[in-house]
Amino acid sequence: MRHPTITALCLTLATAAHAAPSPGQTFFTQNCASCHTVDNKLSPLAGPGLFNVVGRKAAAVSNFNYTDALTKAGASGKTWTREELDVFLRDPNKDVPGTAMPIGVPDARQRAAVIAYLANQTGQAAAPITASAKPADQAGAWTQDKPGDLHHIKPTELIKPYASDSAGNGPKLAARPDGAMPAVPPGFTIGIYADKLGKSRLPLRAPNGDIFLSEAAKGQVTVLRSKDGVKADTVSVYATGLSRPYGMALWPADKPQYLYVANVNSVVRYPYSSGDLKAKGEPETVIEKISDTSGGHVTRTIAFSKDGKTMFLSVGSATNVAAGIGAQPPQPLAQWEAKYGVGAAWGEETERAAVLAFDADGKNRRAYANGLRNCVGMIVHPATGDLFCSVNERDELGDNLPPDYITRVKQGGFYGWPWYYIGANEDPRLKGIRPDLKNKTIVPDTLIQSHSAPLGMVVYQAPKGAQHAFPKEYEGDIFLALHGSWNRGIRTGYKVVRVFMKNGVPTGQYQDFMTGMVLSDRDVWARPAAVEVAADGALLVVDDGGGVVWRIAPARSN
Repeated sequence: MRHPTITALCLTLATAAHAAPSPGQTFFTQNCASCHTVDNKLSPLAGPGLFNVVGRKAAAVSNFNYTDALTKAGASGKTWTREELDVFLRDPNKDVPGTAMPIGVPDARQRAAVIAYLANQTGQAAAPITASAKPADQAGAWTQDKPGDLHHIKPTELIKPYASDSAGNGPKLAARPDGAMPAVPPGFTIGIYADKLGKSRLPLRAPNGDIFLSEAAKGQVTVLRSKDGVKADTVSVYATGLSRPYGMALWPADKPQYLYVANVNSVVRYPYSSGDLKAKGEPETVIEKISDTSGGHVTRTIAFSKDGKTMFLSVGSATNVAAGIGAQPPQPLAQWEAKYGVGAAWGEETERAAVLAFDADGKNRRAYANGLRNCVGMIVHPATGDLFCSVNERDELGDNLPPDYITRVKQGGFYGWPWYYIGANEDPRLKGIRPDLKNKTIVPDTLIQSHSAPLGMVVYQAPKGAQHAFPKEYEGDIFLALHGSWNRGIRTGYKVVRVFMKNGVPTGQYQDFMTGMVLSDRDVWARPAAVEVAADGALLVVDDGGGVVWRIAPARSN
């Protein structure tokens, strides 16, 4: 049984069950409800409830892990009036520098509609319940992390659903202690490549060594340039006016002519020449609309096939487990799957939790694979050409279920969501709906500790002539950023791991590589979001919690 916790202080619906939703409710449901849900029975427990918010002091929800910035604002008297909400939602980080709120609502009409909706929401707070940790949970706990530790989670050894309560244990982002640095294995050193960056996410290395960064909260792409490779000398704004940009790709790979950028519901491209620090004019739209819904998971990742002819686009789910879409698609099942692929969901989940494929110009849209709840990291293996996804699995089945994962993605493949997980394990919340899919669900290659939140990844290949290349044994392995848990009683993740490969195929094992950024089961000072290999062979780690890009290199080469 799942219990509400301190973050299950949620909105109650003000409209009648069959009334048409207001514009504010629609926007809130599609864009905010993944953290501030509108239904306490389906609460993801991730953010503080917003009922009775108008007239409430900032950071006033009891026991919630607010940032120091918002706590200070509340202590100084900041109160959520309609006017204060308007200022905050327009640009949260400008109003409260250091807040964990990642995305604003820049459009004035949408902002006014959301505030009007929130102003009418009232409810009763549930008593907070703290999930109790069991000794078995220590295996995935942050307290056990250290570089070099090996992990191997086997699909045949999964526990039962609801073996533990579902926790709401979001982190409090703290300042990095004086002199603190992440821990890396012996023989490596770590330093700061760039800092004071805000909430950058996905890095992309250009042929000349520049590092592009997407910044969803600011709606922009920035470029880091370094003369010596050790520290970025300049930070340039490449493009602005984007809509929650995340995934990027340069095309074609050998001599790029375009920089592709995935917005939350479109894909655009800019003409590109090596060394460009600023976009050349307005972007060209190559995919006008990705899906009919844009809420829930909002990261869109791009990758091109090895021959450059196919553009892959990952689209995360709109909900945790699609409990509201019903048992049947709007067309006969065979007809539906002929159009959208085996295991394709419907309703608000149409063309979500999927990888789509297009020609390089955005045409010839087609289904590629389904059942990948949130493929945030997506890459094409440079040697084999295989498509890989790192997937955030579903929540609220307990501390250790189901595992997140990294896997090769097969064309036409189905990976379980929402009806199954890690093979033929049926989600009890959707029992009996799709028995036809039980034996069609592909078991992922490497399972990661549940709720670790795997994001960006990269195959380690030292560039030609790299002066700071990693030892040969790292060549061909994958580095993966684990952003960290919120739905687990004992915190897990918040590290970078090495996924072992053999001839381009994951072995099922992974190893801690960069750790040490958690202060307590409440406080963290960094959140790895993505990784990239620099032109000199060093590993760059984007930390969107600390606003830092870390640089890891062999000690002998520095």
